[in-house]
Amino acid sequence: MGVCDAFARYAPARKPDAMSAPHPPKVAGFDSPLPSSAPASPTVPPVAGTPSCTPPPRTGAVPDAPARPAGTRHCTEPRTLLEDRLAGRIADLASLHDLTRCLVRTGTVRDALREILHAGARLLGARRGLAVLDQDGPPGEYGPHTPVGHGLTHEELGQLETVPAADRPQAPLTTDPTLTEVARPDLTAEVALTPRHREVADRLGYAAAYAHALDPHDGSRLGAAVWLFDGPAVPGPAERRTAAHYLGLAGDHLARLLEVDRARARLAALAEGLLPSRLPTMPGVRLAVRHRTGPLGGGDWFDALPLPEGALGLAVGSVAGSGPQAVAARGRLRAALRAYAVMEGEDPVAVLSDLELMLRLTEPGCPATALFAHCRPGGRRLTLAGAGHNPPLVLGDRRAEFVETGVSAPLGMLGCWEAPGAEVRLDPGETVLLWTDGLLRRTGDPVDRAFARLHRAAAGVPRRLRDDPETVADHVLQAMLPDGRDATDGADDMVLLAARFD
Repeated sequence: MGVCDAFARYAPARKPDAMSAPHPPKVAGFDSPLPSSAPASPTVPPVAGTPSCTPPPRTGAVPDAPARPAGTRHCTEPRTLLEDRLAGRIADLASLHDLTRCLVRTGTVRDALREILHAGARLLGARRGLAVLDQDGPPGEYGPHTPVGHGLTHEELGQLETVPAADRPQAPLTTDPTLTEVARPDLTAEVALTPRHREVADRLGYAAAYAHALDPHDGSRLGAAVWLFDGPAVPGPAERRTAAHYLGLAGDHLARLLEVDRARARLAALAEGLLPSRLPTMPGVRLAVRHRTGPLGGGDWFDALPLPEGALGLAVGSVAGSGPQAVAARGRLRAALRAYAVMEGEDPVAVLSDLELMLRLTEPGCPATALFAHCRPGGRRLTLAGAGHNPPLVLGDRRAEFVETGVSAPLGMLGCWEAPGAEVRLDPGETVLLWTDGLLRRTGDPVDRAFARLHRAAAGVPRRLRDDPETVADHVLQAMLPDGRDATDGADDMVLLAARFD
């Protein structure tokens, strides 16, 4: 017999070590604080006063049911409660994941606010809500204290705006930056409720409100969201905790969207500042322009400038690319063209030749297209030249046709640029349309179909509308872009310049 066998045979009996004692089972990776459900030794009597884990006998139990072995303990109820709590927490995290994934897909502040209100209504069990930001936004989108509603009509939002500011559900959040939530479980029972608020609540049919701040993690406050309940109610701690997690993430997303809006607004202001603020007024000609800038800022530009001896210069062009670089390049290009047009505007080919030389020396690798026309309104004669640009279109009572300008390369593409000039004689009452590629691209059609579409749009202008270049430009845009693709958030820049000669 070996030494180990001898030790195992003659070793004295003792209690097992604590390290080798059986452990309670784990649930979802957490050590259970509950006692083990292992059966106790029948020889050890229970301590007096210790609560038993055996459930009491049920009323109406079957009398012949077999009795359980003596000393058996059942602790399944506390374990079930723990599993239920963990399952509920996992369900909340899954809901947060789904709602957050829907939120990050929104690309505008207004869409994000609507998604936040929808998600909060789902988490808190509300049917209606509204959100208010303290930040400025694009014109017509949102502004300080301008509400965005969920389940509320425009008229109902207007009625809520008539409630005194100090009595609105989000009022404490706007005055005390340390508060993050305000619960008003029963508005009808509030003695200090203003009569106007009580009247609006009765008319709209809500009796409770819950407001939460929209705070990103940088500590700033963007605004607040409010949810309205049809009856007296207050969200429970679990619902409020889940909503707080979601609104924290939503605040970060809103902060990013607001910063993008501010950057776009600054770029749009810069882009508009590099274009004429108003068109010149000259006898014998009337002008109108429609210009749209893409969200990234593009290189399409236009100009109309008085020249010596009562002449007029008209120009449109486009710089390749988008963003601040393209906006700055188009500003420099337009400024240079103005200088060359004043010096030698009667020769459009010379103007574009000087512009090409400047572009090649100062803006290498920045191709651009341009079209310049010199005209004397009284004589109704245009002399023009184009550098890789689209030809203008003449609209009159007896014709709607493109002007033949000849084939030419864009500026900055060749070592020595040359292009033929063209001359157009106009009849009284005819309108010349100058435009950029963005007008064609916004239609979504191939180039040949887009050209045909533009021709039909111009020829289809009613005769009663052709006396005003403003109505001509509007009709052409409406016929070209019936789906609203001429909006300011379109993908491409677009210019349409109309000049009507009397």
